[in-house]
Amino acid sequence: MLEAKSVDNHENESKQSLPNLPISTIWMISFGFLGVQMAFSLQSSNMGRIFQTLGADPTQLGFFFILPPLAGLVVQPIVGYLSDRTWMPQLGRRIPYLIVGTIVAVIVMFLLPNAGSFGFGFGSVLALTFGAVAILFMDLSSNVAMQPFKMMVGDMVNEKQKGFAYSIQSFLSNSGAVLASIFPFILTIMGVANSAPKGAVPPSVVISFYAGAVILIICSVFTIVKVKEYPPAEYAAYHGITEESNKGKVGMLQLLRNAPKVFWTITVVQFFCWMGFQYLWTYGTGAIAANVWNTADPTTAAYQSAGNWFGVLSAVQAIGAVLWSLVLTRVQRNKRKPAYALSLVLGGIGFSSVFFIHNQWALIISFALIGIAWAVMMTFPFTILTNALSGEKMGTYLGLFNGSICLPQIIASCLSFILFPAIGSSMPAMILISGILLIIGALSVSIIKETSAN
Repeated sequence: MLEAKSVDNHENESKQSLPNLPISTIWMISFGFLGVQMAFSLQSSNMGRIFQTLGADPTQLGFFFILPPLAGLVVQPIVGYLSDRTWMPQLGRRIPYLIVGTIVAVIVMFLLPNAGSFGFGFGSVLALTFGAVAILFMDLSSNVAMQPFKMMVGDMVNEKQKGFAYSIQSFLSNSGAVLASIFPFILTIMGVANSAPKGAVPPSVVISFYAGAVILIICSVFTIVKVKEYPPAEYAAYHGITEESNKGKVGMLQLLRNAPKVFWTITVVQFFCWMGFQYLWTYGTGAIAANVWNTADPTTAAYQSAGNWFGVLSAVQAIGAVLWSLVLTRVQRNKRKPAYALSLVLGGIGFSSVFFIHNQWALIISFALIGIAWAVMMTFPFTILTNALSGEKMGTYLGLFNGSICLPQIIASCLSFILFPAIGSSMPAMILISGILLIIGALSVSIIKETSAN
């Protein structure tokens, strides 16, 4: 097991510096994130396809996409709050929640793609309700499993290594997204059916979810077995707090009032970025089906081919993010904001170009640019924020910060009920709107002022 360094020396210091961790430890802290991101990517790249295959009205897709961020908005602050107060000698502070989240996520990953296989009927309320409930529980469990990885970086990694640690997390996250996104496409090439009876999800998608569940288990076990969190006394010494600090009862509203200014300025940037990505996940498959395959009928083979290609493009996005995250590891602190803004601008260009492109191969460039924005969104916000936080209530603050991810998605989905019909129910036009939102996010980076915890 990877042991935290002792803090027996310097006992008289009120705060000891977090040690430099071995590179292998930093990798193991985040390794399970690969599996969790596979679950999220299978969900995000296939949700629109699954619900339209089940018979959902395209104008009402936003309803189903409200559920996942709503789950995250509720669950992640609770996980942060509780894990700040948890210590299990054999497991740690954050890992117990990782275990519970992983188990539930795996169960739901076996159920969700079968939502159309229980005889409910195409477009039936029962089929869509089953799918909606499955999505809700999948996101609840994935959020419970995901949050510990972000928190452990905040807990265990010093400021000097934190940017690198979150970049590694981004690298692993996007590697998982690559695998998840190409599974249906690869399985189709291997001869697995990419079509199914009306109202049922194709076997290529079903088996992809099964494979993702197995990989999630394997990756999470690596982190659970290989990482040993700092026990309460060491954690308190490294973060300059008392062992009782995290146990005090402070309301979340009070914590928000006391949050550093950078918490709120990053939230502004996050607002526009996550709205943009919400529309990609909701309308991406339909936009490609309309622009490239010239169809809007989810029961056709052409539409399912578009769904597979959206998976491939999502993999391209993830590969672009993997490569760009390696670039971001080399960005110095004084260059972080320009790199942040540039990455979002490139992503905005990628989104906007989808509206104009009708060639499936040209879309590879568009999604590679989108991947650049995704990489920076997975890295810089958490690096900047955790550098400004002390160890006290770290988990709770990171859980609350998840609101900057979830609320924009909820707002975007609610607005879609008005916006989508207003633009002629054009799914490609919704992706163009995503591009505009990313550009606004890039302009908002200028209001961020980086600080360090005292």
